Amino acid sequence: MTELTLFQENIRTFLPEIDLRFYEPMAKHTSFHIGGGAEVMAFPKNPEELAKILRVCKELNTVPVILGAGTNVLAPDEGIPGMVICLKDCLGGMERLDDTHIRVAAGVTMTRAALFAADLGLSGLEFAHGIPGTVGGGVYMNAGAYGGEISQVCVSVDVMDQQGNLSTYSAEQMEFSYRHSILEENGSVAVSSVFALVPKAEAEIRAKMKELMGKRSASQPLDLPSAGSAFKRPVGGYAGALIEQAGLKGYQIGGAAISTKHAGFAVNVDNATADDVKTLLQSVSDIVFEKSGIRLEPEVRIW
Repeated sequence: MTELTLFQENIRTFLPEIDLRFYEPMAKHTSFHIGGGAEVMAFPKNPEELAKILRVCKELNTVPVILGAGTNVLAPDEGIPGMVICLKDCLGGMERLDDTHIRVAAGVTMTRAALFAADLGLSGLEFAHGIPGTVGGGVYMNAGAYGGEISQVCVSVDVMDQQGNLSTYSAEQMEFSYRHSILEENGSVAVSSVFALVPKAEAEIRAKMKELMGKRSASQPLDLPSAGSAFKRPVGGYAGALIEQAGLKGYQIGGAAISTKHAGFAVNVDNATADDVKTLLQSVSDIVFEKSGIRLEPEVRIW
């Protein structure tokens, strides 16, 4: 049996009621299926447990890493020291607040949130139906697809700071921009979000979802492990088009490759390591820059 670190022993002592896992493989919790063991991974069942974890980490001088569904994350091969807090399927719950507003907890997937809205005959989250991440992750990075993004429907976010204190940010305070929010700067954790939607016939909403899912299935490599779009959309173009124009479809380093189906995706084709993916992204960025003068920046969060 692997000997516990001092941090693991302290966490187990201070948080006996929390679901904790030691040396939990990050590969089990990321869509890339890549990543070594987390020293400690915690699964809080409610905001009160999340607050306890954050406060203990503060006392132990450890800054925790927050994980949603792991669909936009590249975790390191050597694992992650300290604490990873996983919110997917932990911070759950959805409720209708009035005729046009719903509140969704951070651990709920974007797909479930979109389906909940559709069941209520509320439109505005159709774009989120095929996004595999959580609402918390979507708020954190202002996720979007097919012309829609979180900032268009989000009116407020309940957040928790590193001391475990809850507060509410308005959409303006979230400082949403392309794939960005203020949470990236201040280290606060999204706990739940309120969305403002528009009443519409459920059949129309579901038809739009079906249409977008059809586009996604036809164009994206959903059969291979990936983290969605590998690069941010550059000014004056599209990453996938620039990569394809550079002749890099199918370009492979180790077990990682640029998808032959959609050049905007990096995929794990053969037991890729994090180093394989990082080297691939850097190489593609360099080649595209050499050929087009446009520098591509990763959209994947590299831990």
